[in-house]
Amino acid sequence: MESDPRVLVVADADDQLGSLCEGLDRLGWRTVTARSLDAALLASSDLPVDAAVVDLNVIGEGALGRLRDSAAPRYLSILGIGAASQAGAADCDLVFSAYPHPLQMAPRLEQLTRAAVAEEEFMLRQATFAAHGVELPEPDTGETPLQILTAGAADRRFLALSNALTAAGAEAVAAPTPYTAFDYLHERAFDAAVLWGDRSHAPALSIAAGMRRNTRLYHIPLTLYLREETQPDLADLFGRGFADVAAAATPEEETAERVLALARNHRRRQALRRALDAVRSCDLMDAETGLFSRDLFAAHLARIAKGARARNRPLSVCVLRVPANEAIAAARQGGWLERAMPQIGAMVSRLVRVEDTAARLSPETFALALPATDHAAARTTAERIAAVIACTAFDAGRDRSPFVVELDVGVAELRGEETPASLLERASADLPRS
Repeated sequence: MESDPRVLVVADADDQLGSLCEGLDRLGWRTVTARSLDAALLASSDLPVDAAVVDLNVIGEGALGRLRDSAAPRYLSILGIGAASQAGAADCDLVFSAYPHPLQMAPRLEQLTRAAVAEEEFMLRQATFAAHGVELPEPDTGETPLQILTAGAADRRFLALSNALTAAGAEAVAAPTPYTAFDYLHERAFDAAVLWGDRSHAPALSIAAGMRRNTRLYHIPLTLYLREETQPDLADLFGRGFADVAAAATPEEETAERVLALARNHRRRQALRRALDAVRSCDLMDAETGLFSRDLFAAHLARIAKGARARNRPLSVCVLRVPANEAIAAARQGGWLERAMPQIGAMVSRLVRVEDTAARLSPETFALALPATDHAAARTTAERIAAVIACTAFDAGRDRSPFVVELDVGVAELRGEETPASLLERASADLPRS
């Protein structure tokens, strides 16, 4: 599957298009180019593309609907390039006024793709629970305006952005310092945050780092709005947790729309998570952690594997196991490790993406089913979760130092017609030997 393209680019040939495709290819978003709608329809129906980047100048009315239909049963996310007033712009999941840098486009493609996968997973999970006699409620996004935190010192352009967000129907809350930003973040729920980048970006980086270390704030999408025309290290900024970086020359209205697109996606994903969490207390789930039980996970993994093959998407399974070492052995005495397992399970539940399925296979072993995720990305996800849990100190009793749990990780990606049981066995076999 390594040679399969992930992005369909529909545009006329030009230097800008070439550099975009080369950049996306280097970032792992392999591209295929179509010069016309007919060529795009053939490509999207024959190839397992996750998303399309479409120059709105080369397509006509109704073209994007046909393009999306050609990819069924996969949902094809579409990122448009052009003016928001152009034909087809309303049918796009997101619109950029000009071709962004590949480092800018890659995380937005990831966000759009994961949103589509989350919707697919919700339908699969509805079917799994229905087969066991449990109704999964529809997601409820609520009726309150989108809540946007804008953090940074007052500035004409930053105020203009707040006004653009308000004009679009969102509620913007201003925080002049990182301290006030965290006060707001701990007091109320936000759908997205915009951080004002000064010359060093230090305040913004401080807020981003703090949010990445907090499991409750981890998933809130962050946008860095640059104060000056500079050439920032985009790879470093995205690595620090930013979902988008808006250049100083970007119009406030476009930046606002990009922030709101992130916010809408975040609210929808939170609604999906709440709908999925609504069944955590049912008898099908693990009583202590609220995660999938072993039997329910096996049933759902079979459904996910079938869906992955139908949509020509990858699927990976991770197994996370409490290691066998002296510190853990000591924590087992008196039941301290047993007392910690519900908290560890709750952390796993909060750290996985909405579309991922987390289960408890045994008292000290967890499993993750990661749809639309290859082996390398799955290992990164599992190791990130293990690293966050390893930062937590658990009580070991009176006069004893707290202990930490550094989970072992095993990963396997679905192969051909492999059975779900075999996939899970390979992931378990990939665990370090005790």
